[in-house]
Amino acid sequence: MELRVLRYFLMVVDERNISRAAAKLHVSQPTISRQLSELEAELGVTLFERGQRRIELTVAGEYFAQQARQIVLLADKTVANVQRKHDVRGSVMIGSAEAPMMVSVAAAIRHMRETAPKVVANIYSTDAEDVHARMQTGFFDFGVVMEPTDKQDYHFINLPGATRWGVLVKKTSPLAQLEGVTASDLHNQPVIMTRQRGSVDRLRDWLGASAKQFPVVATYNLLYNASLMVSAGIGVAVCLDGIVNTTGTDLQFVPLNPQLEGHASLIWPKAGQLSPAAHAFLDAMMANLPGEKAAD
Repeated sequence: MELRVLRYFLMVVDERNISRAAAKLHVSQPTISRQLSELEAELGVTLFERGQRRIELTVAGEYFAQQARQIVLLADKTVANVQRKHDVRGSVMIGSAEAPMMVSVAAAIRHMRETAPKVVANIYSTDAEDVHARMQTGFFDFGVVMEPTDKQDYHFINLPGATRWGVLVKKTSPLAQLEGVTASDLHNQPVIMTRQRGSVDRLRDWLGASAKQFPVVATYNLLYNASLMVSAGIGVAVCLDGIVNTTGTDLQFVPLNPQLEGHASLIWPKAGQLSPAAHAFLDAMMANLPGEKAAD
């Protein structure tokens, strides 16, 4: 069943006459008649009661006409929306913590290249505290933050997937031989700690009383810089898996034991209006996350 045939059918419904419908569609009358006959054969019902001068719809025809109008209207609306998004220009600023769940944002940007190709996506790597601060000033349209984080003033989407917390160590470290690092394994280890407040709180909860028994010798907000400190022998970095590729390096990631998972959310302010470019990105994000909806 093609939209073209549905348009033929609806024109005949409106005109109640095949000749007039054919003239308005700039199609020959035999073509219209053949298409209608094939449509009835496909559906297995009679759509029209054909008279000499006027044709009327059967009960099945009345129902089918209602549904066909909705189908055609939806198709026309979809095409109009796609064409309108292609005219959207501008840029979207996304502040992001380092997180493997950024793959969902990357997929949305790829989708947006098709639906709104004139919109430029800008990724600014930073920590959650900076994301919140810059979003309040309007510098960021969206933020990707690690959980837990304060979302009271934000709409948000929970990004799919999870990653593990662990430690980044030199391969020569005794910790590199372990399948999992416990709190007691970190006693007296020089630790390079993330500065993200919510993540620090989670890690301190995981460590419990052990949090007082290891020294923090440095902090970081971007793991790449922390990895350089680990390579230099300054300490071990508490971090998320999947951010630094350790292949071919002197570093190794070892997960925490018991396991501690990390999750991320896409947030944007409840106050204010999204720009057309930001709307284009959000539409692309939702299209790539079937079943998800934004939460307040």
